[in-house]
Amino acid sequence: MIYRSFAMGSLVSALTISAAWGTWTAFKPTGAADDVIKANGRIEVARIEIATKFPGRVLEVPVQEGDMVKSGDVIAKMDTSDLEAQLVGVQAMRQRAVQAMARAQGETQVHRIQANVAQMEFSNAMDLRKQVLVSDSEVKRRQAQRDGEQTGVNIATAAVGEASAARDEADAGIKRLKIAIADHTLRAPVAGRIEYRVVEPSSVIPAGGRVATLLDTAHVHMTIFLPTKVAGQLRVGDEARIVLDAAPQMPLPAKVSFVAAEAQFTPKHVETPSEREKLTYRVKLSLAEDVAVANAGLLKAGLTGNGFVRVRSPENSWPQQPSSPGLPGSFPN
Repeated sequence: MIYRSFAMGSLVSALTISAAWGTWTAFKPTGAADDVIKANGRIEVARIEIATKFPGRVLEVPVQEGDMVKSGDVIAKMDTSDLEAQLVGVQAMRQRAVQAMARAQGETQVHRIQANVAQMEFSNAMDLRKQVLVSDSEVKRRQAQRDGEQTGVNIATAAVGEASAARDEADAGIKRLKIAIADHTLRAPVAGRIEYRVVEPSSVIPAGGRVATLLDTAHVHMTIFLPTKVAGQLRVGDEARIVLDAAPQMPLPAKVSFVAAEAQFTPKHVETPSEREKLTYRVKLSLAEDVAVANAGLLKAGLTGNGFVRVRSPENSWPQQPSSPGLPGSFPN
């Protein structure tokens, strides 16, 4: 069982975080057009809650907090002894159904042979009756015998169907139990980093109980807030940049992946009273998966930095690797 959310990775209150996002300033990189807007924010990483579908006892938790895991790696193993015992019982039921079906098929064959013999005897009796060599009662007896054998064929055929249905039911039970047993081994749905290890071996947890939290290091974004005149010119897919405070010399290429459809009031805790009167739009700047994976060691939930967006599409290119302050092409401090 997997739940998705987004990790902030910070002990700062939500109001403080919102205030930090709400502050934005415009700037002119040296040699660049007046088209780039800067807004501060924090890195957010997709969080996946690894949880169990079934209640039970945890046998193993082979991962530790901070471990990097690949898709399909085992996160935890739960006790399956009860399910395995049930599986043995259902497999025995299937075997019994198979044997019952074989017996019913044999009985059907026997009754068919007997019905054929009874039909021949009845036909002979009819021929002899025409020659007045047997009585009417003998003909009726042979007819009743034929009808009885045909009924036996029908009953045996129904028994074959009943045994076949019991076998199919057992097959379904075996499949269901095998799936349940497999689900008791919790695996990473994607590659990422273990953020929290919630339980320890021998713990008994309920259905839906979490065992670990996994950060999807391939899905990283920064949320910023921009005023109407800026957000109104952005489109999903527009080019952007993210510069982290922890790595100011390494701007990361990003894309605008979300622009809110409705404006919201700027959070209360901002620097100036005038900022409180402005409506802002929430905007997400997402890193490409290959960029996020390549910088997985650097990108941690909660890292502060700045997001840069363009309000139009000029001919000038984005500033490249930052150089000394004041030189063309450098990002501002």
